[in-house]
Amino acid sequence: MDIELAQCFIAVDDTDKALTFYRDALGLEVRNDVGWEGMRWVTLGAPSQNVEVVLEPPLADPGASEADRRAASELLAKGMLRGVNFRTDDVDATFEKIRSAGGEVLQEPMDQPYGVRDCAFRDPAGNMIRFNSAARK
Repeated sequence: MDIELAQCFIAVDDTDKALTFYRDALGLEVRNDVGWEGMRWVTLGAPSQNVEVVLEPPLADPGASEADRRAASELLAKGMLRGVNFRTDDVDATFEKIRSAGGEVLQEPMDQPYGVRDCAFRDPAGNMIRFNSAARK
């Protein structure tokens, strides 16, 4: 039995701002853009992979209470929801591309003791997005 990752979800409060970051700054391609019950999901992916990132509302449940929606939005605003880690062949070049596109830098490229070189940004919704590759030797 083979299992592989198909999609991961990232909560965003402004889909158009998030789309600009993930499509234009990161270079992901839009694969789907759908709306339902007043919500919107945008699916993106790297041209070379089948794995997709889905941008979704902070609480994508039409039956959720207003208090739950408010709580999810507050957690997102604080940057308390988990983000995504991407792998790249060149952390430094990726860092410069995203920084020059206006990405909010959380961590400049550095070698980590656990064997990767990585950097981090905050997306427009406040999620931490990390990029890593093998550490330089």
